Amino acid sequence: MQLSIVVPAYNEEVRLRPTLDAICAHLKADADRWGEWEVIVVDDGSTDATATIAREAAASEPRIHLLSAVNGANRGKGDALRRGVLASYGRQVLVTDADLATPIAELDDLADELAAHDITAAIGSRAHPDSQIDVHQWRVREWLGRMGNGLIRAVAVPGIHDTQCGFKLFDGDKARAAFADSQLNGWGIDVEILRFFRRAGWPVVEVPVRWSHQSGSKLKPLDYGRVLLELLRLRTRSLHRIDLLIATLFLLASFLLYSELWQDLDRGYLRDAGQDQNQWEWFFRVTADNVVHLKNPLFTTLQGYPEGVNLMANTVMLGLSVPLTPVTLLCGPEVTWALVLTFGLAMTAVCWFWLMVRRLGVGRWAAAVGAAFAAFAPPMISHGNAHPNFLVLFMIPVIIDRALRLCEGRAPVRDGVLLGLFATYQIFLGEEPLLLAAMGMLFFALAYAIVRPEKAKTAWRPLLHGILIGLAVCLPLVAFPLAWQFFGPQSYTHVMHGDDTHNSPRAFFEFAGRSLLGSDETADPLAMNRTEQNAFYGWPVLLLATGIVVLLRREARVKALALTALTAAFLSLGVKVRIPHTDIVFTGPWRLLANMPLLESVIESRTAMICAPVLGMLLAIAVHRLTLGWTSKSRRPALRIAGCLAVAAAVLPVVPTPYPVRERAEVPEFITAGMYRPYLAPGESIVVVPLPYPGNAEALRWQSSTGLDFSLAGGYFNGPWGPDRIGIYGSTPRHTSNLLYEVRDTGVVPEIGPAGRAQAQLDLKAWRAGLVVLPPEYHEEALYRTVSALVGRPGEKIAGVWVWDVGKPRGARW
Repeated sequence: MQLSIVVPAYNEEVRLRPTLDAICAHLKADADRWGEWEVIVVDDGSTDATATIAREAAASEPRIHLLSAVNGANRGKGDALRRGVLASYGRQVLVTDADLATPIAELDDLADELAAHDITAAIGSRAHPDSQIDVHQWRVREWLGRMGNGLIRAVAVPGIHDTQCGFKLFDGDKARAAFADSQLNGWGIDVEILRFFRRAGWPVVEVPVRWSHQSGSKLKPLDYGRVLLELLRLRTRSLHRIDLLIATLFLLASFLLYSELWQDLDRGYLRDAGQDQNQWEWFFRVTADNVVHLKNPLFTTLQGYPEGVNLMANTVMLGLSVPLTPVTLLCGPEVTWALVLTFGLAMTAVCWFWLMVRRLGVGRWAAAVGAAFAAFAPPMISHGNAHPNFLVLFMIPVIIDRALRLCEGRAPVRDGVLLGLFATYQIFLGEEPLLLAAMGMLFFALAYAIVRPEKAKTAWRPLLHGILIGLAVCLPLVAFPLAWQFFGPQSYTHVMHGDDTHNSPRAFFEFAGRSLLGSDETADPLAMNRTEQNAFYGWPVLLLATGIVVLLRREARVKALALTALTAAFLSLGVKVRIPHTDIVFTGPWRLLANMPLLESVIESRTAMICAPVLGMLLAIAVHRLTLGWTSKSRRPALRIAGCLAVAAAVLPVVPTPYPVRERAEVPEFITAGMYRPYLAPGESIVVVPLPYPGNAEALRWQSSTGLDFSLAGGYFNGPWGPDRIGIYGSTPRHTSNLLYEVRDTGVVPEIGPAGRAQAQLDLKAWRAGLVVLPPEYHEEALYRTVSALVGRPGEKIAGVWVWDVGKPRGARW
């Protein structure tokens, strides 16, 4: 049989008979072309005379067949089409709506396309520039339809501009295979079938058609939303069980790492977080407050009073802190902190897994090994102590995938727009990780161009085109926030990190403090601090990676990955490189980049983090090669098993151990009970002794746990210092704050004279202080005597803290 035509029908008593007559007349008019044919009407539980009319038509034309509804139930267009196509016998199958909004004469063009080209589906497309729309839909309905089609394309079938036109001609055998595999019963069946064809590699072409809107259409504008929901459910159901298992294992591993923190969120504090946990909880709480009260989310005066804090210049992760506002307000910033770390780490691993399955062509378990290393590598675990912006990197694999799509040149405009949107979101998660990812992608692109120049020649134009489109999308969206960051209040030029910001060559071969075979005693001398152990991959992993590169050196991607890792590691050695165990020092590679815009604020040792996903990909490729057909006797399974054991032995020493937790200090009752309120006039701040700074920021928790209804002098944030506005950690130091830090560290009470008291008054005025508070503190007695001498009177002990009322008389202003 040459042709089967399937017509789904639900309550079509008015339009069905004219449609059947038109179809039969067209096919009979060119009997030589169409040969043997059939028309299958599928009743979908109609409550009118649709079935009766179909039977009457079948009685007059035996090539018309009626499939009745199962138990008389209306199950949807998808079910009707599936039953009709599976009952067909034609070498070609046309599915058309009962209203013939696309005239049956358009079948000729679709058949010509199917015959002239090596394609398996020719689908009518109203979006084709050569299509003729005789009767338009209502303007708003048409606009909603276009928007729905755009969303459907993005979700399921990129590149197909009209999925819902009810006029499609398929290769019969392939159509029956696709519909047999289908699951949807609603309007989403069209997209599901086209997606099946795409995934099977069967070509689909859109053909221009004539089309007229028919009154009484069963497809409503809101049905596009239902189609999207159906597709989302389909994608959820179509997930491999192995994928779900691997994602669950990633989440379980993440929970195990943070298990001690989850045991007591109120009092648990990551031991090696420094003061960053206090800072991040404060960031989450302040962002939630700004969102609820419609304040500027890029600025606050709650710290660093009265100058304030440029929040955009501090990594507050607006991309997560804003959507998690309800969690922060309902459960507290401590819960938000734990959620971001735990689920962010697991999600990052899932996204690396997805990228490796998609782009490396490796098996799922091999990809799981590579993704686990990329997400749980020692540098990432180090930042997991305190820097969620460097731990939560789930957008980076998505951005890499989109850049690779651009290289294929299939849809540079669409992919460029999405790349711009993804980059925009990543900017609000963390700018420096995006910069490092861009550097890594650049290194890989240059390396791949060296080893495969012919590929580079075909890829660079669509890649550049898409990047320019991405910039055109991204820059307007981030123009104001970035302008605020670099030129707004409390902005700074670059951050002064100090001299010890590079990696020692030894750091690559040693184990990190949180690694299974590592220790803090070994790792601490080789890193800035325990949150910046940016190498520490361990000699077994490096030895294994070297072996993989040597054995698979014929693969261009392996060579490009190796060059990428070597470049990143080399740059991380810093401005000056000292040969271990010698006095030999030479100029390092970072010298060339140290003063470049944006890079001048980067801690160069972090470039070694680029090696984590690179090494993960090498591991995935190696494990895939080892496990591919390992049960076959002809492929020496014993050798393959030995290779897998070698991979396990190399990775095992750097398996992370759970983060240790200490008990955090209690917020003083003086604060929790609101006893400070009578001492503060509007516009006044609390001065905590010593002032909050990167070494002690417990006062930030006083704010975040009590409603943010007072401001603090000093703080822990990045802000400007000096006439050159160089970025420093904390507020601009003053004489009195420096004096209090010194007393806390030494326990020595300085001699305070009139000049010292006068300077203290100037500093208190600069801070617009209303109250000075000394909580239980190291060298508390010395601090008490010093503050009493500076203020000129003894303090008052209230609810466990010393207080000095230093505000202006009520009604006066500083």
